[in-house]
Amino acid sequence: MASSLSVEQLSHSFGERVVLQDITLDVAPGELFFLLGPSGSGKTTLLRCLAGLCQPDRGRIRLDGQDITDLPPHRRAMAMVFQSYALWPHMTVWDNVAFPLRMQRRPASEIRERTDEALRKVRLLDRAQARPGELSGGQQQRVALARALVAAPKCLLLDEPLSNLDARLRLEMRNEIRRLCKELGLTTVYVTHDQKEAMAMADRLAVLHEGRLVQCGEPDELYRRPANRFVAQFIGEANLLPGTAVDVNASRVVVRTAWGEWVSEPSGWNGPSGSSVTVAVRPEVIRICPTRPTVESVNTIAGVVEDTSSLGEVTRQRVRVGPPDQPLHLDVYELRPTVQVREGQPVKVWLCVDPADVIVVGD
Repeated sequence: MASSLSVEQLSHSFGERVVLQDITLDVAPGELFFLLGPSGSGKTTLLRCLAGLCQPDRGRIRLDGQDITDLPPHRRAMAMVFQSYALWPHMTVWDNVAFPLRMQRRPASEIRERTDEALRKVRLLDRAQARPGELSGGQQQRVALARALVAAPKCLLLDEPLSNLDARLRLEMRNEIRRLCKELGLTTVYVTHDQKEAMAMADRLAVLHEGRLVQCGEPDELYRRPANRFVAQFIGEANLLPGTAVDVNASRVVVRTAWGEWVSEPSGWNGPSGSSVTVAVRPEVIRICPTRPTVESVNTIAGVVEDTSSLGEVTRQRVRVGPPDQPLHLDVYELRPTVQVREGQPVKVWLCVDPADVIVVGD
């Protein structure tokens, strides 16, 4: 049966530097939960507190309702996969995976059965007698996973396990890790700074910034309704336009900016009229029209495409809007470019955004 994990008012400092400030969150049984944030946000320190490798200054950690805050790491029923994998280079793959069970002085027959089963789960039983140096990066990562799984932990902790892999292997291992966690019903806390990794794998995620929990929820919720400017900019990409909310009601928000009025409906923001806010518009929701739309609508703005560049799966159009004395450059992503710009030959266009795709956040 999968286990629940809860963190209550957790804080931790290194000397005078506060790294975690009053973190409270709950991880549901069997959930793949991500801690996401930039370098220095406190996510790895939080993971180490969960593992018992750091002792928090205050706050409590509970696993299945039991307070484990003061327990040593080996009594927490948790397993951790480090960023470096930490495999013994002189041992075989089989011996690396069996090591935790040997430390627990399990019977030889049980060690053999559980080690073989763990290697089978990660599809490496045929490389059991190889040494880590003979394996690819992806295979080494799977050995580290098998070693964590062999002890049958209640909670699996992963500290940026894919950061040492190339782009293609990272994509493969995303699916592999999620498959394993879901097949085993394993409660998992996963640290990363890679937004795409978190969006692709997480059931839910928490965004940390400067030691504080900024927002927690499902990936789509954070992408479409970020809590503030930081989350809007950190989760995915966004064009940001500062302005003032001039009309706020239950169904829509109108924001006046230096680049025209923007309408968001419905909006997750419900502050008072007159507040300073930021309009966030994702590059993929902007439509480029070579000519002015015949039907006048909200969120329509004239611009000039100054640059076209390929990002592989999409084309990025760099569009300048606003008066010459206050220009603003917006990024627009298109699958099939509406216009092609040659260097030094900008093209005048119109940009249109549906009100449902306009995000309003407080500063």
